[in-house]
Amino acid sequence: MITDQLNNGARALMLDTYDFDGDVWMCHSFGGQCHDITAFGPAIDYLKEIEAFLSANTEEIVTLILEDYVGPNGLTKVFTDAGLMKYWFPVSNMPKNGEDWPLVSDMVANNQRLLVFTSIQSKEASEGIAYQWNYMVENQYGDGGMQAGSCPNRAESSGLDDKTKSLVLVNYFHSTSSKEKTCEDNSGDLINMLRTCYAAAGNRWANFVAVDYYKRSEGGGSFQAVDTLNGKLLCGCDDIHACVAGSTSGACTP
Repeated sequence: MITDQLNNGARALMLDTYDFDGDVWMCHSFGGQCHDITAFGPAIDYLKEIEAFLSANTEEIVTLILEDYVGPNGLTKVFTDAGLMKYWFPVSNMPKNGEDWPLVSDMVANNQRLLVFTSIQSKEASEGIAYQWNYMVENQYGDGGMQAGSCPNRAESSGLDDKTKSLVLVNYFHSTSSKEKTCEDNSGDLINMLRTCYAAAGNRWANFVAVDYYKRSEGGGSFQAVDTLNGKLLCGCDDIHACVAGSTSGACTP
């Protein structure tokens, strides 16, 4: 469930949204169509979980990256009905041309703690929902993104080294999910891929990492990977817990 993921530390969710059964639904993506066997449930039920989490955790920021198959104004209505617009980070405040994002403390102070990206370009102008590829680069998902030493961009994304896009998303999961394979994938191989993609992205660490079965690993897994990313992004250390308080310049504890 969404609530479980948020309570376990997930702060970015990749969701597929569809027009289905007269409403907006969360659904497994299948050829651009939602079917009875791939439909999860009405989107508002999931979005209300996010609203409850943001309401209860007033210093947390959540990012939603939507594979969007919803018609005009459908997402705007369901986000409004779910009570999420009061947390909306406006497109007008998003940095263009690779500029810096606001400080987390400023986003929290302004209560702009929900970032939403859509895969439909026109919705940025028509509904104020940020078009993902204006702000983010992403590597190939599925088996094509799991070749050791290689980090190609997915077709919709510009090259990973395009620094006019300030956010980097790294996928690391098989085209066909497997709990057994994922346990191995989310261990040392994941960290190695993050380092490969760091180089491919022009020496930029990922802001987001997408995996299957995020709690499965042979060690620290995806949680350790995020600790590494946050350490690198905040202070240059290999683990966020090694950052000396207040340091942003590589001051690390032993």
